[in-house]
Amino acid sequence: MTPAFSADERAIINKVPQVTILFWIIKILSTTVGETAADYIAKNIGLGATTTTLIMSTLLVVALTFQFRSRRYEPWVYWLTVVLVSVVGTQITDFLTDKMDVSLYASTAAFGSALAATFAVWYAVERTLSIHTITTVRREAFYWLAILVTFALGTAAGDLTTEALGLGFQLGLIAFGFAIALVGVFYVFGANAVLAFWAAYILTRPLGASLGDLLSQSREYGGLGLGTVYTSIGFLTVIVALVVWLTFEGERPSAPHTAN
Repeated sequence: MTPAFSADERAIINKVPQVTILFWIIKILSTTVGETAADYIAKNIGLGATTTTLIMSTLLVVALTFQFRSRRYEPWVYWLTVVLVSVVGTQITDFLTDKMDVSLYASTAAFGSALAATFAVWYAVERTLSIHTITTVRREAFYWLAILVTFALGTAAGDLTTEALGLGFQLGLIAFGFAIALVGVFYVFGANAVLAFWAAYILTRPLGASLGDLLSQSREYGGLGLGTVYTSIGFLTVIVALVVWLTFEGERPSAPHTAN
């Protein structure tokens, strides 16, 4: 049985940050790091997709342990977990594509169906998909499962659009940025807040991946040639700086929300 909390209690113990401009900035940066760091570890260091996935999955389990044991939202724990989810989600899709020869069409459809099923079960059990009421272990488990699937889906959809369909990194960046802007417009004009959030969350994954590939890939492949090392270090530095600022400056807990 889900415990009953007052509005003030929910605001105090909610495990998810407020959805502000800083939230979206760090989310996109984390997504970019997930793309470039996964490529660097698997290809440049030479660990390969399987070993990289195992190592990053282990680190993710450790981070999730800290996240679940925390009694409230802790910026460094939360965003470390997001970065690791980004890497693991990327590796899952890359493993299916590169090692198992699963087409991007099939993986995009499969992850889309998995996300829809996750949301359906989450709503059937909790009667809400709102991120403003992540106040129980069960809701947090649904939340992180959905986050993982969105990263895998976003990776597959992004690769499908920019590579398989030949859109390219620059046009992919513009296209996904435009799609996110449309979600913002719909939200301003009264679209369901929860639906708008999850749509934007999914779209920021291919947006960040396109940005990461544009910066890191060589010029012959349509990138700027900065490499995965400098791109990853640069974005990680900004993430760390923003998270440190949030930690010491203080971030108000996410206000309770009743939308389904």
